[in-house]
Amino acid sequence: MKPDTSPAVATPAEAQWVEGELVRSLLRTARNTQFIGWALVPVFLGVLYNDASLGALLAWTAAAAGIAAARYRVLRLYTSDVAREGAAVHLAFFRRWRGLWPASALVWGLATALYFDRAPLADQFICWLIMAGLAMFSINSLSSQLPTMRGYLNVLAVTALGVMGWRIGVELEFHGPSYHYWVVALLLIFWQVLMQAGRRLHVTHRKNFELQYRNNQLIESLTRQTQAALDAVEIKNRFLASAAHDIRQPVHALGLYADWLGSEPELVHEIAPKIVESTKAVNALFDSLFDLVRLDSGKIKLNIETVHLGKLLHDLELHYRPLAEAKGLQFRVHGVAGTTMSDPILLQRILGNLISNAVKYTNRGAILVASRATASGPRIEIWDTGVGIAPVHQREIFREFYKVPSHTGTEDGFGLGLYIVARLSGILGHPLTLASRPGRGTVFKLMLNPTDPRQAAERAVSSVAQLLSMPWTRA
Repeated sequence: MKPDTSPAVATPAEAQWVEGELVRSLLRTARNTQFIGWALVPVFLGVLYNDASLGALLAWTAAAAGIAAARYRVLRLYTSDVAREGAAVHLAFFRRWRGLWPASALVWGLATALYFDRAPLADQFICWLIMAGLAMFSINSLSSQLPTMRGYLNVLAVTALGVMGWRIGVELEFHGPSYHYWVVALLLIFWQVLMQAGRRLHVTHRKNFELQYRNNQLIESLTRQTQAALDAVEIKNRFLASAAHDIRQPVHALGLYADWLGSEPELVHEIAPKIVESTKAVNALFDSLFDLVRLDSGKIKLNIETVHLGKLLHDLELHYRPLAEAKGLQFRVHGVAGTTMSDPILLQRILGNLISNAVKYTNRGAILVASRATASGPRIEIWDTGVGIAPVHQREIFREFYKVPSHTGTEDGFGLGLYIVARLSGILGHPLTLASRPGRGTVFKLMLNPTDPRQAAERAVSSVAQLLSMPWTRA
């Protein structure tokens, strides 16, 4: 039993490309064989020179030469202006000039009037051979474009049959020799055989181009996947290099403090706080890593509910005010009452990362966390008087593992904080903007548009699917 498989459905892009390639094949073949048409005209003229009326022969020769010249000009135009263009240009060009092929068939069909029942049988036989060869040659050169091939063969056969019918029925009143009817019958059979052969050849051409298109698509897909895999390896390499560098410092410090404490236990009150700080640094690094893993694996869980901004700012103040004051910084909170729909844990993670960065890169002055009511909805702003971010780095800071050169504090962490902020704010649908002046400070503004749970889930899936295509993953 044959497997139940269905052929792939052609997309509009595939259909247009295949049609364009079929036209390209026809025009390329016609360009390579155009001189055959020129060569057959003098052969025909030589065979019938002593058999047909000189005026009729010259008139037909002029018409045949004119059509051949027109095709030559069109093919030259194709070579110079169209051959290197895409499918749409090929199709438009061919639609404009496709009438040349039926016109050529009409001229050759009318040639039947020069020899049928007017020339000796030997000369008629030669002319019929030329006509048969021309028709057979047409299915090879025109079958890539089925309507054109059908038009050519139909015009050629109907014109020849019309001329023969006129000669047999009107001029001879059906009193001509019996072989006339055999010639008509043979012509009809030959016509249908050529149509069937041309149709099969066209199917072969079309399938070949469809297969070529799909192979090209497969190659492009494999190339993209290979590049994505290489990008993933590059990301992992950078991750390992950064992890080895950044974890080594607090872990090495823990080892030194432990050795120090072992040799001088009386210094426990001096060494213990240092051990605590080193442990916090390691925990912070691992927290960032776990956030990154959850984001990149798509396992982040969303819990969209009403978030009270006053409580959110209060929780942030409790957590980060001691950090700021430990550095001698003022920590101010300015809030207005309000609510929004979001994931409270992820929203707090976003704002916590922003505040943590503000504290890290501010050596004097203040940190301000404010919620404001705007015409578009509530917005939370984090202001600092820190080192600021130069314009050249303001896009790059949202890339994973990126650390602004020459910033003090960049030796701590993986450079993942703002990358995680960008990913989470995108998933929740909270646009994030940045303004900064080097040496003066920075402000991040998070617009708290209400989060739609279904759209947020879709964005989370899309975020994972598009991770390797993000511009900063290739930096």
